[in-house]
Amino acid sequence: MTGLRRRVTIGFLSIVCLLFFSGMVSFVELSHLSRDTGEILNANKRNIELAKEMLDAAHEQNVALIHLSVFGDRSYDSLCRASMERLENTLLVAQDEALEKSFLDSLAFATTELRLLTDNYLAFGVSAQDSLALCRPDSVGGKWYNNEYEALYGRLTAAIKNYMTSTQSSLAPRAEQMKKNAYRAVTPVLISLVVMIAIVLMLYYFMTIYCVNPVLRMNKGLGDYLSFRIPFAVKADLKDEVLELKEKIDTLITLSKQNKDKV
Repeated sequence: MTGLRRRVTIGFLSIVCLLFFSGMVSFVELSHLSRDTGEILNANKRNIELAKEMLDAAHEQNVALIHLSVFGDRSYDSLCRASMERLENTLLVAQDEALEKSFLDSLAFATTELRLLTDNYLAFGVSAQDSLALCRPDSVGGKWYNNEYEALYGRLTAAIKNYMTSTQSSLAPRAEQMKKNAYRAVTPVLISLVVMIAIVLMLYYFMTIYCVNPVLRMNKGLGDYLSFRIPFAVKADLKDEVLELKEKIDTLITLSKQNKDKV
């Protein structure tokens, strides 16, 4: 491959390689950014789903215990136990899926307290209520609910709400990381753009100096020779194929003069 063609080929191949490289780097970084965004949204959605499930179970537990303790309705015994199991099972799922388990410590402690308090009441409190409050079923159970259960229920629901918003505390560092990923995705494109502009300007300069201007001067010199018989002369820095073209034109003019002299 000759000089001029080699330079042009190298220049355009450099642009293609830069475009490919910057595109691949940006694609990888954008994939990481998309994955991190999806993980944050999915984690937040899952936290809300599990917290809603626990709040529903705690609410059912609360309603069942009100009917048991205040109104003395023993038919809510099974609902109370089922709601407690539902709450504990959901908590186990949350503990298995959580990346940061410190938010669940207070919730697990409050759930254990609620389980112990509920089991003690179902084992001993109901029979005591039946024996001591035959005329007023809320005399014993109502006091137990107000003095012991209500405060624990409030701590449990507060812990569930804290768990629901726990992902918000991790959004700041993860958002900062996503910001860095976005910059990393854009930076290769900007660098490649600057380099490509420099390469294009260099190609324009060298093509103008070593190709376009010499060709224009040879065209003008050849036109002057044909029209006015002005000697063909090109004052320019000629190299590679352009120099070969100029030498061949000189050879043709010399041969033309020799043929005329013979005639």
